[in-house]
Amino acid sequence: MAKEIERKFMVVSDAWRDTAETSRTLVQAYLAIDGETSVRVRILDGDEAWLTVKLGVSEMTRDEFEYPVPLDDARDMVEASRGRVIEKTRHIIKSDAHVWEVDVFEGALAGLVMAEVEMGAEDEAPALPAWLGREVTGDPAWTNAVLATQGWPEGIHL
Repeated sequence: MAKEIERKFMVVSDAWRDTAETSRTLVQAYLAIDGETSVRVRILDGDEAWLTVKLGVSEMTRDEFEYPVPLDDARDMVEASRGRVIEKTRHIIKSDAHVWEVDVFEGALAGLVMAEVEMGAEDEAPALPAWLGREVTGDPAWTNAVLATQGWPEGIHL
């Protein structure tokens, strides 16, 4: 089991684009969601798939279990997810000792751009790039599982 410790932010400008080192397309389908627990399947670039179980521990920390799955099985799971799907392109930006993941959403969430940074401990203080906006760490409305099931948080549209 791995511990995922991360902070999540809105992105307010495109200034990050010139620093992105790699990009991947992701399709994430949520198979089960119950409070702080979610089970999802993710297909990366159409040729790699993972099943992930996340269990909430705190606003920043979750226990995470990840397993590779056959691509055909993953596609079947996406079809069975009853539309609880997110499509996005993830851009990787290395900054000091941290890696930022900037997600540009597509489909029903087009226009939404979020950034996450993973840390080794909750008390780490990564340098915050100028292109970040409001921090949404711990706000359930901005979790990918909730975005997949409920769409844009109420009153927020671009």
